Amino acid sequence: MNIHKVIAELPKVELHIHIVGTIRPQTLLDFIDEGSFETPYNSVKDIVHLFQYQDFDQFISVYSEVVGYITKEKQFERLAFEMLEDLAASNVRYAEISFSAPDHMRREMEFGAMLDAIVRGIKRAHRKTGIEADVRIDLVRNYGPKSAMEVLDLAREKLDHIVSVDIGGSEHNFPPKPFAPVYEEARKMGLHLVAHAGEAAGPESIWDAIRFLRVERIGHGTSAIDDQRLMDHIKEKGIAIEACPVSNVRTGVIATLSEHPIGEFFRRGLQVTVNSDDPAFFDTNITYEYKQLHDVLGFSLSDLYEVTQNGIESAFLQEKKKEALLFEFEEAYNRILEES
Repeated sequence: MNIHKVIAELPKVELHIHIVGTIRPQTLLDFIDEGSFETPYNSVKDIVHLFQYQDFDQFISVYSEVVGYITKEKQFERLAFEMLEDLAASNVRYAEISFSAPDHMRREMEFGAMLDAIVRGIKRAHRKTGIEADVRIDLVRNYGPKSAMEVLDLAREKLDHIVSVDIGGSEHNFPPKPFAPVYEEARKMGLHLVAHAGEAAGPESIWDAIRFLRVERIGHGTSAIDDQRLMDHIKEKGIAIEACPVSNVRTGVIATLSEHPIGEFFRRGLQVTVNSDDPAFFDTNITYEYKQLHDVLGFSLSDLYEVTQNGIESAFLQEKKKEALLFEFEEAYNRILEES
């Protein structure tokens, strides 16, 4: 059996991926040209070099620079379409894509027009590849709870494709507790609740996201490994962890992939999923993430299939859709095994 070929063919879901973080190098060059920016980037090779990081702070700096080159709401249609086209190439059948709206609104871009463009991209990708997707609104904690509530009010008029809210950004400077009223309002609107936590901060950041925001999923959550009681609590409450192994190594959050806690989370029975986060920035994709779990962390093929099932079960989908996906994925998994 060619295990890498099998992994590539496995159907997958992706629950933690940022739209801007999927930008193709050529697309970024095109956006730079459209905005008439003077930059030192003249080739795909230059962009690939830009996406090299020494630490988390440098990644945030580069990410912010890239955000500045997106100047037109209509550009989000291309971003969303190309993101989903690339995901479909890795056999992703369903994705929840993260849109950090405030990053672009502060540059005088209109929320509704951006979201409409994203939805157009989603529909185009579905027509071409069959992939399905929903949107998660990252309220971006760095702008504070007042900004988050304002974005939520705008989202109220555009709920057809929005399934959840999140807060990415600086955990150290913007802890979860002040966002509790925002999350309560989101809950009343029927949205699901996620928070980046325990990526660049310790276990207390995760505890606070659970206590004050009542989250259903944790983005990253790597520092949970340092708190046995927290891991037990996450398991007991059925809170899913959106693990992003390659991202955590590339930003220096985790020293090496062999040290990533996803293996321990999985062995403990936590509902852990695997995701690519910002694949263009980290030279990864969801298939590569699966291969790394197998090659470096010893996940068997059945383990990887279980991780995929975790992704379906923790996805913000109606139960009938989850059941249909679980059945479809099981059939595909069995067929791939028989043919290998």
